[in-house]
Amino acid sequence: MSLTGSAFFYVLILATVLAAIGTLALWGRVRGPRPVRWLGRLAMIVICQLTAIAVVATWINNSYGLYSSWNDLLGDDNGTATAAMPGPPANRAMFTRSSNGILETYFRGKYSKLSGEVLVWTPPQYDQAQYKDYKFPVMMLLHGVPGSPSSWIEGGGMPNALAAMMADGTVKPAIVVIPVINPGGIDTDCSDTPLRKNATWLTRDVPELIDNQFRALSEPKAWGLLGLSTGGLCAIKLPMQYPKVFGSGAAMDADPFTGDTSVLTDPELRLVNSPIWLAKQRPDVSLFAATSAQDRFSPPSNITALQKVIQWPTTLAEPLILPDGGHNWNTWQRMYPTVFPWLSEHLDDARLVPRTVPTPAKTPKSDH
Repeated sequence: MSLTGSAFFYVLILATVLAAIGTLALWGRVRGPRPVRWLGRLAMIVICQLTAIAVVATWINNSYGLYSSWNDLLGDDNGTATAAMPGPPANRAMFTRSSNGILETYFRGKYSKLSGEVLVWTPPQYDQAQYKDYKFPVMMLLHGVPGSPSSWIEGGGMPNALAAMMADGTVKPAIVVIPVINPGGIDTDCSDTPLRKNATWLTRDVPELIDNQFRALSEPKAWGLLGLSTGGLCAIKLPMQYPKVFGSGAAMDADPFTGDTSVLTDPELRLVNSPIWLAKQRPDVSLFAATSAQDRFSPPSNITALQKVIQWPTTLAEPLILPDGGHNWNTWQRMYPTVFPWLSEHLDDARLVPRTVPTPAKTPKSDH
């Protein structure tokens, strides 16, 4: 059972309720000498407290992304700041499937030396006979900080929300990848720093994992990013930095495009990782940003600042500015009908996998 999954959280809630009911039912039925009765009732109180604490601790962990898996929670740290808990390498990563069709793995990246959780969902067409020789585009969804990949499940209604848009034709079939953006719980705004290679994790390790184990198109125009809050900043920044990996990026309520001084304290490092500076490189990528007029963490002026510096062939679509809404999932889900179709439109379609078996040469007809 996944540490960050809904099932584990609901089991803990049920255990807490049953512990409270059991304590009420058994409180007056404890028999034996007075010390025994006291110890029995004390044990019941302790059980109630432990289950309640477990519920709160799990909720905090899921909200802040402190531990992404049981391996992350129980593993042995190597004592350095350059890697999270050890996991299997990308080419041997094992996926487990949950009841909602989400595939989950925890692996260690070959290039970044970081370990973290990655969720994958394949569209219904992926397993249909008529698509068995097709490769699919990839949508990579980036969570906020605090947050974790399961935030897209718990708060974002995935994969059901996206499956519905694919079913009605507003979004084309695509493989959905949801990686942790801050392995080990250390945020770098999806940047490589001298001590941590979070950008390498997202742009080399995770794509290689998907390429190795799924029928995914590999060209940049088939890979798009969609993020929210800190993940929104990353969804704009990473295509600009790595246009040979991602061809498009969309952001919902992105963090400031100038960078976060509390995350990247080195001014030069923060500058070269900011979309405002990266716009000077004029990468050939397509970008889109959405926010709310009432979002004090991501005001419309954040998008305006980026609009002023964008130069062809980089494109920034006309932004979506909702008249109201805060920095939360209620607002982000209202953006879905605009941001997901936009991203889908900028992804290459699924296509036939080239056959590797050569066609036999035709035998020349005999004149006799």
